[in-house]
Amino acid sequence: MIEKRARCSRGFTLVELLIVMSVIGILSSLAIPSYRHAVVKAQEAVLTRDLFTMRDLLDQYRADKGKYPLTLKDLVATQYLKAVPMDPFTRSSETWQEIAEKDAGILDVRSGSDLVGQNGQPYNQW
Repeated sequence: MIEKRARCSRGFTLVELLIVMSVIGILSSLAIPSYRHAVVKAQEAVLTRDLFTMRDLLDQYRADKGKYPLTLKDLVATQYLKAVPMDPFTRSSETWQEIAEKDAGILDVRSGSDLVGQNGQPYNQW
């Protein structure tokens, strides 16, 4: 009896380990696409918020100074922004597209990314 009990408690069989590994593989293959979708959705939310904030600050600057700033760095220099935010898709604060009219300053700002959003519209047209 003692010998039979010791034999049963030695560990897992190869079949049991294969089943557990298969279940883990199936669950991870379901979770990874969902995770990637969530990451892109979060990046789009950050982009939307940053664009809204910078556009609002451009309007505030114009209301205060009577003209639009010449660059986004002017918003930092005059302390409307602490720093130019990082574009979540290009991962750089230098790639923002500054939409300006001649001698009027920046009227609008857009992402420098050439990727297309989940809504089918390129990020550089948001």
